[in-house]
Order: sequence, then structure tokens, then C-alpha cells
Amino acid sequence: MARLAGVELPRDKRIDVALGYIFGIGPTLSRKILETSQVRAERRVRELTDDEVHRLSSAVSQYRVEGDLRREITANIKRLIEIGSYRGTRHQKNLPVRGQRTRTNARTRKGPRKTVGVMRGTARSATKASANRPAPASGGK
Repeated sequence: MARLAGVELPRDKRIDVALGYIFGIGPTLSRKILETSQVRAERRVRELTDDEVHRLSSAVSQYRVEGDLRREITANIKRLIEIGSYRGTRHQKNLPVRGQRTRTNARTRKGPRKTVGVMRGTARSATKASANRPAPASGGK
């Protein structure tokens, strides 16, 4: 059971893949960490010795990962919002930040569509009629 940077690594995965479960570590950084800690990438997490786990944790601790990285990203976004930059206002309005089009697409940031339109013809007259109709009198059948 290997625990690195506060994350429990899956036991049955290869160590190069398992390191990717730590926020901030991708395939490239994973290979670099394995190289510096002298652990073979083919090894499974359950096969690691305590010495190898210790070497991996010391190599991972040299990088900003998990909570520290999340805090830094959040602080950077807050700073952009405070200084009133274009990117900050896009974050604030929950719109795409990197210049993507918003006339169509951008549904991930904007959320589900909210239909806005004009009522025409029979639908309009039906809603008018129901709005002008008096409320039914309460009483017997």
C-alpha cells in the first residue's frame, strides 16, 4: 500500500501510471520522477519495497503537487479577478478564458441552454386567454 503526497496509489497498476493519480503529475513528470528515484516503470505498486516508496516520496516532494498546486491555481485566479484583467472577468462570468467562441459551443462553461424566444400565434393567444380567464369559483360540484 503506497501512499505518496497524501494519495493512496492503486495497488494493481504500474507505478508510471499510478503516479498520474496524484494531481499535478502527468506522464512526462512521472517518467522523470521514476528516473531520479531509480525505480523501473514496469513495476507494480504492490511490488514496491519500502526503500523504493521512500525514494519516490522524496522525489515527488520536490514538485508542487496536490493541495499546494490547487491552492496556487486558486490564488492565481483570485489575483486575476482582483486586478480586473480580461481573463479575470472571464473567470468571474464563468465563460471560456482562452479566446474560444461563445456564440455557439462553450456549453461546458455556460451550462445547459436557456431558451429565450418570442411566443407566436396560437401559443400566445392560448396563454393570454388563460391569463384573462377568471379563477373558478370555489364551491360544490
